[in-house]
Amino acid sequence: MMHNWFVSKIRYEKTMENGMVKKVTEPYLIDALSFTEAEARTIEEITPFMSGEFTISDISRAKYSEVVFNDDSAADKWFNARVAFVTLDEHSGAEKKTKCNILVQAADFDEAKTCIVDHMKGTMSDYIIDKIEETPIMDVYPYEGTNNPIDFA
Repeated sequence: MMHNWFVSKIRYEKTMENGMVKKVTEPYLIDALSFTEAEARTIEEITPFMSGEFTISDISRAKYSEVVFNDDSAADKWFNARVAFVTLDEHSGAEKKTKCNILVQAADFDEAKTCIVDHMKGTMSDYIIDKIEETPIMDVYPYEGTNNPIDFA
């Protein structure tokens, strides 16, 4: 199933640990078919967790080829891993790198790297992990609809 990822930024008033109320903007990754659906799904997913009002301040496309989830309860951060697949050009013999971004759920940098290596174990291609960096993404909401084919009869 092909995912179409959007980053939705939610702006709301958050009560900080010291009791002060501060306006914050937090990004969430949403799987949707369009900007309109991304907005609707964001509202649907976020509303149960918000006590006050919130606004969607921005929606943009996210360029993740894959999202790797982690069942570990300590894995509360999201890391962007840029992976370069290395191939050889048959004619010139030169190396060619094709880069892709993979979002990884992990507790820390080392676990994110381990998750990428585990995730890539079945691949036949040679690859290099170019970089891993923590993202500000708060949570990820993949589409979990039914896979029933549409009946046009």
